Amino acid sequence: MIIVRILASVILLFSILFLPLWVSVVLAFAGMIYFSKFFEAVVVFLLSDALFGASEEKFYGMVFVSFFTFLIALILIEIFKKKLKFYS
Repeated sequence: MIIVRILASVILLFSILFLPLWVSVVLAFAGMIYFSKFFEAVVVFLLSDALFGASEEKFYGMVFVSFFTFLIALILIEIFKKKLKFYS
């Protein structure tokens, strides 16, 4: 199982660097749902914001928008997974 998680992390990193953002978002959400505490997605989106991020006026000049979005999403998904009976 650890090999699959490492492979998923490498694929997510590749998608951040070379593929469109929507592909990375879909892969990150799939990883967060499939794996327990998939912090790699949050770290990869932090890297994405550090490399490609620009300050946004609509977010009050914040650069790390996708990082904070995926951090909140990971927390909410983990809370939701604990509430499900069939997810262990």
